[in-house]
Amino acid sequence: MQMTLRWYGTGYDTVTLRQIRQIPGVTGVISTLYGTQPGEVWKSEDILALKKEIEDAGLQLAGIESVNIHDAIKIGTPDREQYIDNYITTLERLGQADVHMVCYNFMPVFDWTRSELARKRPDGSTVLAYNQAAIDAIVPEKMFETISGEMNGTVMPGWEPERMAHVKELFEAYKDVDDEKLFANLKYFLERIMPVCDKYDINMAIHPDDPAWSVFGLPRIIINKKNILRMMQMVDNPHNGVTFCSGSYGTNLENDLPDMIRSLKGRIHFAHVRNLKFNSQEDFEEAAHLSSDGSFDMYELMLALYDIGFDGPIRPDHGRMIWDEVAMPGYGLYDRALGATYLNGLWEAIEKSHERGITKR
Repeated sequence: MQMTLRWYGTGYDTVTLRQIRQIPGVTGVISTLYGTQPGEVWKSEDILALKKEIEDAGLQLAGIESVNIHDAIKIGTPDREQYIDNYITTLERLGQADVHMVCYNFMPVFDWTRSELARKRPDGSTVLAYNQAAIDAIVPEKMFETISGEMNGTVMPGWEPERMAHVKELFEAYKDVDDEKLFANLKYFLERIMPVCDKYDINMAIHPDDPAWSVFGLPRIIINKKNILRMMQMVDNPHNGVTFCSGSYGTNLENDLPDMIRSLKGRIHFAHVRNLKFNSQEDFEEAAHLSSDGSFDMYELMLALYDIGFDGPIRPDHGRMIWDEVAMPGYGLYDRALGATYLNGLWEAIEKSHERGITKR
């Protein structure tokens, strides 16, 4: 596997490439053209400039997160054809630039949902958190207002002010879209783009819905083992794969994360590994990556990835805000650097245990 860190780009991220380069074991970044809008065709010169900037810092552009999908594609309106054509052109240009992994999601309206962006933990750190009762008390179109004050002056992915200004219209546009229609529209999209993925060897890695259940009555389909296997079978192409995000699938405690990983052998193209601490099934907060700080056995997650021969990019996902850092919530430097070194340590221990024939089975 290749340890990476997500980086939003110069002008958007408080963390610099120079800082990332100094994290032991981190050799690449997952980035994007953050200023682009869903449906916009990416310019080749912009892709190449991003790649060069990263490589000049001694790192590799290990993949893109995300090339966002226009709502017309998810809803299935007649103008989706143009937006799919635009997406295909962007994929062609990424392939020509020697970029071979794209993370994306198919979530309606909200890319992810949290009720708090700065819940204070006993150690004084702050984390993203979710409380179902708090979400139920919010009017959807007011959702952005409830958390915008906790963004530390940054623009968070999926919560861009331009998009949030049209939330009411988006809910109206999705009113006739249920799980089955969303599955059908995803299938249509994947069938259209697979030829270009085959030509340029681009792995499409769908990110799970977060949290892994319906919020505000919106459909959610990438939520569990049954649905993700259905997604891969309906477009049975090795380039049609997943981003395995333990923090998103893990929001539903019924999901057996190591079992899910093993069932997806050969189709996990990217991994986000993080820990959650559950106070109840409907109240969780993001924790340090260390197993004992949350509810997940991080060793078992990394072992499952090792067992399936996972060799793609991996990144520590959201981190805590620690040591008085002010950054995009979840995306500061310090705790993610700790997470990267912790996960690398687990991987080294698993690898050497296998080599020495002492791995417990």
